[in-house]
Amino acid sequence: MKVKTNSKKVNKAWLNQHVTDPYVRQAQKDGYRARAAYKLKEIDETFGLIKPGDCVVDLGSAPGAWSQYVRRRFNPDGAAVGALNGTIISLDLLPMEPIEGVHFIQGDFRDDDVLAQLEETLKAKGMEAVNVVVSDMAPNLSGIADADAARISHLVELAVDFASRHLVPDGALVVKLFHGAGYDDMVKLFRQTFKTVKPLKPKSSRDRSSETFLIGKGLK
Repeated sequence: MKVKTNSKKVNKAWLNQHVTDPYVRQAQKDGYRARAAYKLKEIDETFGLIKPGDCVVDLGSAPGAWSQYVRRRFNPDGAAVGALNGTIISLDLLPMEPIEGVHFIQGDFRDDDVLAQLEETLKAKGMEAVNVVVSDMAPNLSGIADADAARISHLVELAVDFASRHLVPDGALVVKLFHGAGYDDMVKLFRQTFKTVKPLKPKSSRDRSSETFLIGKGLK
């Protein structure tokens, strides 16, 4: 997303912060496409979500850092290529460069046809249920608080609906949220759906960001 600004100093400050960001540097070193990989890594290590042999659905997957992380979790040696013990299905509105062993669907998760394609892919792979759904989905923000909150909530509601219909009984859902209007309602929805609900703001989330992640485990 491009942001127009009259200040070159703002752009230079952002660029300087980006290139000196330790997580950006670590991502480049580790071969991840984005620093977001370390958000999922911390969530996974904190709650023990992803295990070899699982089926994981990655919503809002582009550019692919979360799928890369899961793919490495499914390799006996933690490698980015080679053996793969598990199933990964990724989906995003934007294109995503291929990742070995990851099935990618390009489309809008809000569209019934795309959701049907995802469900057909699960069936084709012999997956009766999903172990973990992770969602880094976020809408294009307008700057209008109420409208943005409604768009964010809608994506979370869709993820919860999908998870409630496809997760194994002790499965887990991870979604991205932003503090503000609608946050409490989404927490309430999670508590109505899952036995255990925990929020987490990973260390790799930028300090100025209002994002947090909500983790639900075990369907009620």
